[in-house]
Amino acid sequence: MLREINYPHGIHPALVPGIAVEDQKLHYGTDKVVFLVTAALIVAFLAWGVLSTESLTAASTAALGWVTGNTGWFFTALSTAAVLFMLVVGFSRTGRIPLGMDDEKPEYSFFSWLAMLFAAGMGIGLMFYGASEPLSHFGAGVPGFGAEPGSEEMTVYALVQTAFHWGLNPWAMYAVVGAAVAYGAYRRGRPPLISRIFVPLIGQRHAEGGLGRLIDVFAIFATLFGTAASLGIGALQIARGLEIVAGWGPLGNAGLIAIIAVLTAAFVVSAVSGVARGMRYLSTTNLMLAFLLALFVFVAGPTVLILDLVPAVFSTYLQEYLWMTGQTGGWGEDSTAFAGGWTVFYWAWWLSWSPFVGMFIAKISRGRTLRQFVTVVLVVPSSMCVLWFVVIGGTSMYLQRTGTDLAGAGGQEAALFGMLNALPLGAVTSVLAMVVVAIFFVTSADSASVVMGTLSQQGRPEASRSIVVFWGLCLGGIATVMMLVGGDDALTGMQNLVTVSALPFAVIVAFLMVSFYKDLRSDPSTIRHEFGLTAVRKAVIHGIEEHGDDFALQVEHAQGARAAGETFDSHDPAVTDWYRRVDENGEEIDLTAESAPARDPEQDREQDPEQAREQDPERALDPAGDRA
Repeated sequence: MLREINYPHGIHPALVPGIAVEDQKLHYGTDKVVFLVTAALIVAFLAWGVLSTESLTAASTAALGWVTGNTGWFFTALSTAAVLFMLVVGFSRTGRIPLGMDDEKPEYSFFSWLAMLFAAGMGIGLMFYGASEPLSHFGAGVPGFGAEPGSEEMTVYALVQTAFHWGLNPWAMYAVVGAAVAYGAYRRGRPPLISRIFVPLIGQRHAEGGLGRLIDVFAIFATLFGTAASLGIGALQIARGLEIVAGWGPLGNAGLIAIIAVLTAAFVVSAVSGVARGMRYLSTTNLMLAFLLALFVFVAGPTVLILDLVPAVFSTYLQEYLWMTGQTGGWGEDSTAFAGGWTVFYWAWWLSWSPFVGMFIAKISRGRTLRQFVTVVLVVPSSMCVLWFVVIGGTSMYLQRTGTDLAGAGGQEAALFGMLNALPLGAVTSVLAMVVVAIFFVTSADSASVVMGTLSQQGRPEASRSIVVFWGLCLGGIATVMMLVGGDDALTGMQNLVTVSALPFAVIVAFLMVSFYKDLRSDPSTIRHEFGLTAVRKAVIHGIEEHGDDFALQVEHAQGARAAGETFDSHDPAVTDWYRRVDENGEEIDLTAESAPARDPEQDREQDPEQAREQDPERALDPAGDRA
């Protein structure tokens, strides 16, 4: 009887309502091992790229060949596994589990949540590839589809292949990280770190020790290279826009580096000045500008064709999804080259962005159930991305078919401007496009740097400005080195380094899914559900045996074979250790006790009282904002 009453920490593990991270007495501060090791490696990489560009180019090319030739299948399998995993998590018994406390209301309204998810899907990548990727597939063809390059049929297939690269798979990878971070922070009371997701798999000691630090180092690496690639292609596109609109000659690497330097300086000024609220409003405005740009193309372009393409692309995408998943090197040299140049690069890029976008999605999804999370995160932003490509890409292919040579107008970075110039008000919309890309550059660097600051400061919600600026400068430096490595083909250099750098984090994500599911299996909601099934099954069997058809169920004390929890150990540390709460002195306190936010000595030293009062309280909830 004492065993039944004296549960660990005063509550049965099936009745724990959850613990939010702010209810734990956590001490945030810079993790010197994570920060210094990562910083040293990045500085060494930058020095290598500047002092011996040729050797880094040769090494990255050789590494890319090995990665695509030997692990391309792994990237494809992992992206597909992420889709299947999230569908299982969302639509099995675990779907009812909330990303927060029991009965906790969502922090944002449904429509605000949808708007922010849509915002997370917008960025430099869509601006750069919106016209160029469908146009590239249209002109070169896609192995296995059987349509003639340049044909009307190829228009649909080019958009379908692009939708495959930007649809369910990338958002499933973001969702895996986002759901795991949100669950750990708002349901289990853990710091919002990638390493803490692995507590069920490697234990608390290892997650907080060397192995956990290594995981966080790889997460920062992935974010650095993935975001730097976005910044690099943004600089390429701005440079090409200036050449076309202003009539300047080819800018070359010196011009590209100057663009990166100017935009990085703009980010540093924003970070140092602490204009978080202004940056967020700027981001929202930028999204509206991107929407207006797409609306203009829809109206000024082949509107009827675009409307026809919408159902054709969505239905064919669903129909050919499994076939495109299996389009690997097993189909021959053409498929190997296509997968290495497009699909594997994209899977690596999305994995690199998953800590960044995932942590943003986690913060805005608090209070949602996993079923809501999976349904909306997989469907809404991926659908918006596909619609963007149908409008921008569909228009570019229409112009190419009707005599406007966009494919030969100066590379992928020129495709968008070539399309805009073929429509009315081309000069105005081209300038608008450059403004949108420039703002995405600054806000993406700001957002990614904040996330990396959080990862290097033990999950600190509001990263130190000095740390944020440091990571922002690293982003600009890596983007520069990526272009130097690419030489005349800067885009190739960025693709090479992103694909190679993403491999370690791809392995981490594979084990992350295992650890996350193990966490869900011991969630209080899952335990209650298992108790309910067992109790009803045993009660029905006992009722029929004792009373035949005439019996009703009631709750009563029972032991042995009749007990619902006969095989469940409510004192097992595996299901009880996680909900223990302690105060500043390490003494255990009641789960329902009030707690103040954790003290942060670094932040106290960094800000005077006046600055602390003026600090934007919403920044901690929205480090990535709508800038991903």
